[in-house]
Amino acid sequence: MLHDVIDVLADPIDGTPLRAEDDYRRLVSESGHSYDIARQGYVTLAGGAGLRHSGDDVEMIRNRETFLSRGHFAPFVEAVTHAVDDALEDAGVPDDAHPVICEVGAGTGYYLAHTLDTVVGARGVGLDVSVPAARHLAKCHPRVGAVVADAWSRLPLRDSSVDVLTVIFAPRNAEEFARVLTPGGEVVVLTADAGHLSELREPLGIIDVEKGKVDRLIEQASGHLAVRQEPRTIEFPMTLDQASIAAQIGMSPSARHIEPAELRRRIEALPPTMTVTARATITRLGRAS
Repeated sequence: MLHDVIDVLADPIDGTPLRAEDDYRRLVSESGHSYDIARQGYVTLAGGAGLRHSGDDVEMIRNRETFLSRGHFAPFVEAVTHAVDDALEDAGVPDDAHPVICEVGAGTGYYLAHTLDTVVGARGVGLDVSVPAARHLAKCHPRVGAVVADAWSRLPLRDSSVDVLTVIFAPRNAEEFARVLTPGGEVVVLTADAGHLSELREPLGIIDVEKGKVDRLIEQASGHLAVRQEPRTIEFPMTLDQASIAAQIGMSPSARHIEPAELRRRIEALPPTMTVTARATITRLGRAS
């Protein structure tokens, strides 16, 4: 809930602290800016220019919820949670503390909710530019505060306020990540790797993941974030039926580049079930010294 993380949130325009007013109907900053809390429980914290894009639409969020709820990405979810747990341990965060875990591009909150179930007492902030996503985020876990925000702008978070920041197949803003991390905090990034969903690329006409993506991530973060631990690749097979394949493609950017009727035709031409490779790399980064 937002009231659990109010001490972490900040005005996206000038970074001043926020306080709740009107019985938690709006958040107001020290500089006087006001942000209404939606009846679904999320708040939009965007700067003066507003949000530059809308993110995932209702259909994409529905597909994301369908695919993830079937457990196909369970090894990814477990890997992220373990990395968060290890990051907190390495930072010396006490077991009885209430660390802040923020996910950027949190979608439906599936990963964040799992992590909060494992890290007892942790508080979560889910950031996503999509309003349909925020509606899911607001109810994904009792200890999650849902915020609509643009990852490429100033994050609506106070300096040095986040213990672990997670980014799962989502945009990265190294300068802002370094600003909001606590001194011992970490960013845990899960990045799709070459070979991910490779069996679907040719029959469905979707683009493969570019090679060297993790190397570029590290290079682009240079000066703000540095690798804390050697990146680790996670690879596993998934048995997907046509409905799961449709949901997977429907939750990704590929859905926007293929005409829906043509995509359905291509999926229906596939076998009833397929073994598909999931492949991604998990990278842990901390503030650059």
